[in-house]
Amino acid sequence: MLSALKRIFDDAVSDAAAGRDDAGHAVQRAAAALLVEMSRADSDEAPVEREHIARALERVFGLDADEVRELMDAGSSRADAATSLYEFTSVLNRELSHERKVMFVEQLWRVAYADGELEKHEAHLVRQVADLLHLRHHEYIGGKLQAGGG
Repeated sequence: MLSALKRIFDDAVSDAAAGRDDAGHAVQRAAAALLVEMSRADSDEAPVEREHIARALERVFGLDADEVRELMDAGSSRADAATSLYEFTSVLNRELSHERKVMFVEQLWRVAYADGELEKHEAHLVRQVADLLHLRHHEYIGGKLQAGGG
């Protein structure tokens, strides 16, 4: 699962190493904000969801615990201040391939399922993000199935 998330962002991290550091950081911030927003979608931000996000960000971006905490705090702040999901999905649309966007939606499903329950607000948020990422319905459902949803 985490290797799939790592593949999602390999391109953006490579861009950052090649001098597009702003793009890499923008992807990190956008991804963190959307993952944090997913953990909040059911109004019960379960610790297991936060742990899942932290482990994923650590492995994907090669960050240490302090950097992960800062990124999650920044993601939380950005999610708090956001007026729409578009500001995050527009970054992912610009920086990620279609395949990587599909894999990211799968990771949103994984966060939604991390606490063992899928609530309607979580499913709705994944649907919104998938729509904003211009994904087809079968890609949205495929991510759900890959994440263990039925």
